[in-house]
Amino acid sequence: MADPTYSTLPSPPFDTISRIQYSPTDPNKLLASSWDSTVRFYHAGEPNERPSEQLVKFEHRAAVLTCCFSDASHGFSGGLDATIRHLEMGTEKITTVGSHTDAVSGMVFSDESHALVSGSWDCSLRLWDPRSATPQQANATTPERIYAIDMTNHNIVVAMASRLFSIYDIRNMSTPAQQRESSLKYMTRSLACMADGQGYATASVEGRIAVEYFDPSPATQAKKYAFKCHRHTVDDVDHVYPVNALAFHPVYNTFASAGSDATVSIWDHKVKKRLRQYPKFGNPVGTLAFNCDGTRLAVGVGYNWDLGEKGMHEKPGTEIGIRKLGDEVKPKNWTG
Repeated sequence: MADPTYSTLPSPPFDTISRIQYSPTDPNKLLASSWDSTVRFYHAGEPNERPSEQLVKFEHRAAVLTCCFSDASHGFSGGLDATIRHLEMGTEKITTVGSHTDAVSGMVFSDESHALVSGSWDCSLRLWDPRSATPQQANATTPERIYAIDMTNHNIVVAMASRLFSIYDIRNMSTPAQQRESSLKYMTRSLACMADGQGYATASVEGRIAVEYFDPSPATQAKKYAFKCHRHTVDDVDHVYPVNALAFHPVYNTFASAGSDATVSIWDHKVKKRLRQYPKFGNPVGTLAFNCDGTRLAVGVGYNWDLGEKGMHEKPGTEIGIRKLGDEVKPKNWTG
């Protein structure tokens, strides 16, 4: 029997979906970047209203690793060709903003500063003002390749190789406000900042998530913790999977995690409990995002090369799924 709370979008990318991002103001619009060298802009509507559809497909020269919105009708993308591109949804126009010297691995847009922040495998974090004749405004050198970045309020969290983290204040990019080593023992796979601005969650290739806080005081740092997840015991053997994506709910500050075990879970990090695990997908879940009002969760499902080329032939196909959310994302003690 079909699940009435879950639907898929038409015309998904034909290769691994690298990132999904919802519009900051329209709960029915989203961007999806892919290793098939495209960024796709979708309307994701209710089946009984306007049907879901792909509105625009932006072609790139190489695999696209990341994308983000600046407002409801403009976005940015970056990937293996090291180029930062500005995307106009209405005109389908693509403009080059600038470039790194290696792959662009992460980007976020600050509404308050009207600035794009990009991170790269070239060990740099760059700040761009797309409106300026000279868009690049700042360039910070990082000690390692950047794997992921996210932002909340003025804090930019940068996850790097060698399990390193830097926290920058967007108002002063000359030096990190904090530098940390991961609480997890293995390579960082994903990162997301809390909706309330207090901290962030990070996850590793070894089925663990860590909850961290910005306030360096001993009392606050005593609250940080890590836990095991996305693991399954089969015939007394513990199978451990990478945690590929994290996302915080914009209203409740609970968070979702997605793994190569093809599952998505919702967590209440304040009480250290899992609130829900959704039915298993047919392939790993590589990316996910809540929409701006927190009523839906989008997931990017598809083979992500954890098993090499052999696995690509065993499990072909991708999908972008939209789950309509209920009280399962709400903390048990939520008072509103």
